[in-house]
Amino acid sequence: MTRKTKKTEETKPGRVAMHDLMKLVNKKAGRNVAHDLTGVNPTEVKEWIPTGSRWLDSIVCKGKLAGIPVGKVTEIAGLESTGKSYMAAQIAANAQKMGKLVVYFDSESAIDPSFLERTGCDLEQLMYVQATSVEFVLETVEELLGATEERLLFIWDSLALTPSISDVEGDFNPQSSMAVKARILAKGMSKLIIPIADSQATFLVLNQLKTNIPQGPNARIIAMTTPYMTPGGKALQYSYSLRIWLTGRKSKAAFIEDDKGYRIGSEVKAKLEKSRFGTQGRNCTFRILWGTEDIGIRDEESWFEAVKTSEYLKSAGAWYTLTMPDGYTKKFQPSKWTETVQNDEEFRTNILKLMDHEVVQKFDKREGVAEQFYADPE
Repeated sequence: MTRKTKKTEETKPGRVAMHDLMKLVNKKAGRNVAHDLTGVNPTEVKEWIPTGSRWLDSIVCKGKLAGIPVGKVTEIAGLESTGKSYMAAQIAANAQKMGKLVVYFDSESAIDPSFLERTGCDLEQLMYVQATSVEFVLETVEELLGATEERLLFIWDSLALTPSISDVEGDFNPQSSMAVKARILAKGMSKLIIPIADSQATFLVLNQLKTNIPQGPNARIIAMTTPYMTPGGKALQYSYSLRIWLTGRKSKAAFIEDDKGYRIGSEVKAKLEKSRFGTQGRNCTFRILWGTEDIGIRDEESWFEAVKTSEYLKSAGAWYTLTMPDGYTKKFQPSKWTETVQNDEEFRTNILKLMDHEVVQKFDKREGVAEQFYADPE
């Protein structure tokens, strides 16, 4: 007896299989834009570029150690002297270690090759481009995306100081080109989002934080709740998957000084102003040194701030004792924290486990008081 087979959706008269519809859409688009979400998620970030701060990388994406998302557009905006360019250079060096080529658009004419080398960049794998106009930057990114299969990191330093063509060719009257730049950015960025994702490129936009001066009856309330704003218009903000804002710490001096009182670095607070990865509003702190031979983020120094409230750390006078669930115990002095982390491999391994537990896993599992993950670090 022949067993009757149940008709599938593909064989029913008048019905079209889903994969046939996908082929039709992809043919119309000229590339793969239609996907079956029961398989691989095409919008999922599969790779992250470390920022140089493990604490910052730990708060970017819910449930994992992350960084700058590949295939997305990220903004790093900051006040003056908060280390935007230093952080971007360190991200560039980390991207090169992952086999990526770096294209650096500079509108500030402030990049020093020796500075890039000191952060770890390979100048042979970095293209320096003068950002003559907003249109030029956006068109160049679009052209390079279609010209190579290399995984590219684009850094734009900075959006705020890059003029539009009408700014360059016009006079100095701001009224003559009002809102032109914002309209160009809104159109250009919306045009680049999908090609960047398809090419698995990364676009890092550096911007300036400016004091927000609102007007109207609620101006005072708005100024208190939103003290800063960024140039480029509101439409541009929808292009970003991640926005990191850098400011100085409130309770300490903005600068780090050496033994003789010379300024060699900055205390920086990083806040996730926007995150499509479930972590908006989280923040952390770290130090950036720029006045010494070895420049960049002092990563290990910030780890103590990240874990010092843990139940596994107990203080007694000038000493702390780390007691892990597996029985590992270590006494140390905060004044020798960095030295201990760098020289004691077992201690370092356990501190990284503790950071993952306190910063990543607790937030992911919603353990503890929510305010502790959003409170300003002091």
